Amino acid sequence: MVERDLAIRIMPCLDMKEGRVVKGVHFVDLKDAGDPVENAGFYQQEGADELAMLDIAATVENRKTRLAWVRDVSSVIRIPLTVGGGIGSLQDIEQVLAAGAHKVSMNSAAVKSPDLVREAAGKFGSERITVAVDARRNQAMPSGFELVVSGGTQPVGKDAVEWARKCQELGAGVILPTSMDGDGTQAGYDLAFTRAVSDAVSLPVVASGGAGKLEDFHDAVVQGGAQILLAASVFHFRILSIGEVKAYLRSRGLRVRL
Repeated sequence: MVERDLAIRIMPCLDMKEGRVVKGVHFVDLKDAGDPVENAGFYQQEGADELAMLDIAATVENRKTRLAWVRDVSSVIRIPLTVGGGIGSLQDIEQVLAAGAHKVSMNSAAVKSPDLVREAAGKFGSERITVAVDARRNQAMPSGFELVVSGGTQPVGKDAVEWARKCQELGAGVILPTSMDGDGTQAGYDLAFTRAVSDAVSLPVVASGGAGKLEDFHDAVVQGGAQILLAASVFHFRILSIGEVKAYLRSRGLRVRL
């Protein structure tokens, strides 16, 4: 099992479409946010601990992750790169890792075929397998959160927190919960969802969706139980710098990666 690292990590996220970094609200209304290679190099210089790159249209368009994007981005950074979007088989994972990714993130494919998580962890190691858990509020679910797939477009009638727990059992190394209700809003992470997942698993949990101000990052750790803080809009549009976030977290007494 992958143990939690007590030091907090900052992880900018490159949402990719048609070769460009984009960012929307609730996964729609996309705006251009620049060149992926330039962004990746910039974030490494800024002190990012890890980088995520998500091919947001791959599953919806029923295609694989574009490996050229992975090669281009991985060639300019030394920090770990997590790649997601359109990964549906062991062969896909092998190709993405060979293209330069350190980890892969699965979502829809894992829900469709849970054995893929177990097989991937067995073949490549748990530390390389992240499962993204997208959810929306639904009081009919035991936790109040329903699992959604296909870029947030399809509810699947499963409890999202129970699914996160199952992913740990299957061998995942990291859980990346994103609340559809908060994505891109800059209104703060969905702390209730993040905390529900972090309480359910002993793996590192990535806070994702909605970071807008310095306090949001602190709250994600203290109230949400997250160890890795993913953000896109605030970094892409230069609202906050990674250095500012790290300095703020240290000033609030949290241990942050140097």
